[in-house]
Amino acid sequence: MLTTQDKLKYSRQIMMDKIGEQGQTALRNAKVLIVGVGGLGNPASLYLAAAGVGTLYLADGDSVEISNLPRQIQFSEQDINQNKADTAAEKLSLQFPDTNIEAIDDMLDQELCDYYLPQVDLVLDCSDNIETRYLINQACVMHKVPLVIGAATGFDGQQLVVDPRDENCACYHCLFPASLKAPTNNCQTIGILGPVLAIIAGMQVLQAIKLLVAKDTTNDVQINQLNLFDGLSNQWQQFKMKKQANCRVCGGKN
Repeated sequence: MLTTQDKLKYSRQIMMDKIGEQGQTALRNAKVLIVGVGGLGNPASLYLAAAGVGTLYLADGDSVEISNLPRQIQFSEQDINQNKADTAAEKLSLQFPDTNIEAIDDMLDQELCDYYLPQVDLVLDCSDNIETRYLINQACVMHKVPLVIGAATGFDGQQLVVDPRDENCACYHCLFPASLKAPTNNCQTIGILGPVLAIIAGMQVLQAIKLLVAKDTTNDVQINQLNLFDGLSNQWQQFKMKKQANCRVCGGKN
């Protein structure tokens, strides 16, 4: 149940037909795991907490570096050498006391996936390496937990929703089979501009909220669609995907 204060605080969301009190209550009861508290995880965690998501788990084993500060907007120079998950959790808890924030100050592995995924309603992949992306994708498919993937380098970004609850939904491995070696470029090799990360993280949170509200908004979440953003031309492109019958992750074949 929403309190009177909740109804006032989230009134601009509640007045939207596709959210309403039922949707806001769903957000309050939701548990979300954010993997990676860097350029994507920083704004994503802020917007999810601000939207009223009840519980956030933040997973990251890295420490804050000075080169992170232009795009990882929760951190300051005083946070350098501190763990990213712990630091973000502390700051978010102060700003959003109604949201339960738990830090996982380690890199996500199979054991942690198997522990946390049965507890959450949704996962945001805000990681910056391909090995973690494959791990999260496989774990979410196995546990049938919706996954919202984001990535960005340079002026470019991409976003993809994987919903294993839909038997026709393709997964990340369908798009980039490990045997074919997915692109490995990252911000350390070709750079990144902060606003591009903000745009992709915003798209991730938008998709996450629609999935969590799960009223009649599920039709508004495009599965089997890769969204690419070009920050130089300010254009989005959408590419249709198809679940691969021979995918060793979601296709039922090893």
